[in-house]
Amino acid sequence: MFRMWAKLINNTRIVKDTVICISDYSLSRTSMVFQSLEEICYQFDLGKPIWLDSTVKEFKIHSKARFTQDNFMEPIDFDFLEIQIIEE
Repeated sequence: MFRMWAKLINNTRIVKDTVICISDYSLSRTSMVFQSLEEICYQFDLGKPIWLDSTVKEFKIHSKARFTQDNFMEPIDFDFLEIQIIEE
């Protein structure tokens, strides 16, 4: 099962977190990542972040990425959103 952990961090503390599970292996890994991120944003009531080149690079290397204010069009009230694949 594909599982992605997401957490909102503010002042070095987890404010909210969730784990998204996808069992449809007909989807590509990229599709599962985007589908998970969409669900995360829905659960956290956030606009979808923009994937900057640095975010993509970090995610490709570590299967983990941080989205800061630079990744969002609207102001955010936390330091960053971090996503991480915890199972594939």
